[in-house]
Amino acid sequence: MKFTLSWLKEHLETTATLDEVVDALTRIGLEVEGVENPGEKLAAFRVAKVLTAERHPQADKLQVLTVDTGSEVLQVVCGAPNARAGLVGVLGTPGAVVPANGMVLKVAAVRGVESNGMMCSSRELELGDDHDGIIELPEDAPVGTVFPDYAGLNDPVIDISVTPNRQDCMGVRGIARDLAAAGLGTLRELDIENHPLAHSRPTLAANEAPRAPAPAGPAPDVRTDDLQGCPAFMGQAVSGVTNKPAPEWMQQRLKAIGQKPISALVDITNYIMFDLGRPLHVYDRATLKGTLVARKAKPGEQVLALNGKTYTLDATMTVIADDESVHDIGGIMGGEHSGASDTTSDVLVECAWFDPENIARTGQKLMLTSDARTRFERGLDPWMMHDGLFIATKLIADICGGVRSEITHSGEIPGLEKRVIAYDPAMAGTLGGLDIDSARQQEILESLGFTVRDDWTVAIPTWRSDVGGAADLVEEVIRIEGIDKVPSTPLDRAPGVARPTATPEQKLERKLRRTAASRGLNEAVTWSFISESEAAPFGGGAWTLANPISEDMKVMRPSLLPGLLAAAERNLKRGAPAVRLFELGRRYLADRERLTLSVVLAGAKSPRGWQGGKAQGFGAFDGKAEALALLEAAGAPTANLQVMGEAGDVYHPGQSATLRLGPKTVLAAFGMVHPTVLKAFDLDGDVAAVELYLDALPAKRGGTGFMRAAYTPPALQAVTRDFAFLVPEAMAAGDLVRAAKGADKVAIVDARLFDIFTGTGVPEGQKSLAIEVTLQPGEKSFTDEELKAVADKVVAAAAKLGAVLRG
Repeated sequence: MKFTLSWLKEHLETTATLDEVVDALTRIGLEVEGVENPGEKLAAFRVAKVLTAERHPQADKLQVLTVDTGSEVLQVVCGAPNARAGLVGVLGTPGAVVPANGMVLKVAAVRGVESNGMMCSSRELELGDDHDGIIELPEDAPVGTVFPDYAGLNDPVIDISVTPNRQDCMGVRGIARDLAAAGLGTLRELDIENHPLAHSRPTLAANEAPRAPAPAGPAPDVRTDDLQGCPAFMGQAVSGVTNKPAPEWMQQRLKAIGQKPISALVDITNYIMFDLGRPLHVYDRATLKGTLVARKAKPGEQVLALNGKTYTLDATMTVIADDESVHDIGGIMGGEHSGASDTTSDVLVECAWFDPENIARTGQKLMLTSDARTRFERGLDPWMMHDGLFIATKLIADICGGVRSEITHSGEIPGLEKRVIAYDPAMAGTLGGLDIDSARQQEILESLGFTVRDDWTVAIPTWRSDVGGAADLVEEVIRIEGIDKVPSTPLDRAPGVARPTATPEQKLERKLRRTAASRGLNEAVTWSFISESEAAPFGGGAWTLANPISEDMKVMRPSLLPGLLAAAERNLKRGAPAVRLFELGRRYLADRERLTLSVVLAGAKSPRGWQGGKAQGFGAFDGKAEALALLEAAGAPTANLQVMGEAGDVYHPGQSATLRLGPKTVLAAFGMVHPTVLKAFDLDGDVAAVELYLDALPAKRGGTGFMRAAYTPPALQAVTRDFAFLVPEAMAAGDLVRAAKGADKVAIVDARLFDIFTGTGVPEGQKSLAIEVTLQPGEKSFTDEELKAVADKVVAAAAKLGAVLRG
């Protein structure tokens, strides 16, 4: 929800500064997401008057102007067709930055003639789409004045995050009410006769009839046939209007919050939606055929909406239609056919109350969001139906002319009667943790619009449908008084030593995070939702969201690698020499979600230097080292793992593999990422990746895992023996190492590869693998005969794989 500071002050009488307003908003639960002053980027532009305009000597379409800046006269070359002597416009002097393109203005020669700045158009200053000529200001505009000050653009725009329960704060008035309750000023009354110039609003009793203008012309024919989806439907006509641009003050406020001004008829309804939180819709009566009806859609009915898209409806959706066709997806978006145009002379203003749940379901089905939907699905103040419609038609008549009709009302408005809740002021202390005097609590509640009676029953205002019980009243009191005032109180500690509560899975996750960090990896937390294009290289997603936050977050990730690769790309493009990222999370497959740890290594493994030469990148074996270290920390039997291929299409064939327990149980995949995947993520160079499938880890047998056997170092020194074998070139070295280590499980404690050789002395199609075998004696040292026997076992085990001992 965005609004400007001056807009807020039309509802809130206050002397508070911008910083005080921002602090108060966050303090009372309306978190400020950002503050921007649109006038700051135009501070270097001035109101200036063209004194003379002469044809450029070297170009027919250019003119040489002399421009009065108020303090000096400058020569400026200009190509605008409307540039002429006497015109008052906006000049950017040397050093100013043009907002539209970021160009820094400077003194320059244009076709041989010196130019000292630029006369600007609306598009160049991002004040509109007009680029046919430079801005023309009134003749009496004060020359030399800073343009944002003259145009009223120095008005900070505040952007707040409104939680789903605070429907009352989806309009500027509701925000002003909260700030007034927080002590930042006084809420102005809303005078519906003079809105928005002297904001005021009458207090309507529950049995008081709403105000309506004097009858002036036939009332429109409207009704509701869908009392569940649209319990109340109101309409009022204005005849003889002249559609034109909205007043400048209204356009400025709408543009400040990101709304594009369209015409007075449309802008008035948009303004009231943001000002009072009440969506409305204007129909061109010339396009309507018969009665305007709120009804259920017929299955297969279609409507061309204002966003230019055609939507197919079903029987659960509420629509606004006439005798011939559908004109509006009720409460979400109007149709293109019946909207107001430049030639519109008679309008019908619709004001309805739509069921919030039905609006939410319809929006989800159609995957259609709008400002109106955001407000209707949260619930609206029922009393604002009357006031909102009255204010809208009065503004239309004041700005566009015309005569208003009577109001036609169909159905019954729900929620007009105030609900009453019994409240005990002591709950602020017992439930909220802050003791507050009852008189102060009453003051807070009444400042928010609640009515506190003598017996401490509290009447809930119609605009607070989110308040349903005494606990909600405690929340209101505490947030206005100040949640920062609630003292920190530790919970009572149970006697004795607390029993551990972490699950084995939580312990595993903690250990893996510590291990990964200790190995120099940085933890990343990426979105569980990714785009369809990001999921495509990984086989696509099994789960697609029906109502995603955005198209870039539409698919539940089938792998953690897309998020890590995207993070690596961002970091490398921002100058990071190397990226070492890991993430522990869940990937979402067709059967279920699976716990996974993924690693991405990109950039330079070691920088260039006078000893090492060029920078060294990461390789597949770097990925393997990370995979083995992390599996070791997870308690996997790494000594029994087999290295096998088939890591998947994501990885580079021949530069990737899997680590398995047997042929079927895959614990990890590692290797170089396939070039096509790197291209999809706009990554240059080689990137290594690892995926640990933690759900495939074998469960630990017996024991609780809290006790560790005492370490007893061997009494005797270990013995090493080296073996060199000729093997087929395609044989995996890991198979030979595993066979050697298993040749004697009592004497041999380790085996490792330390050399690979091909060349002179090695037959073609073969390679030489050198293995170091470590033997650990027990109570006595090995004899020569025992060492020879173990060596023979190693040679025999290697021979079963086709390996031959080199002479």
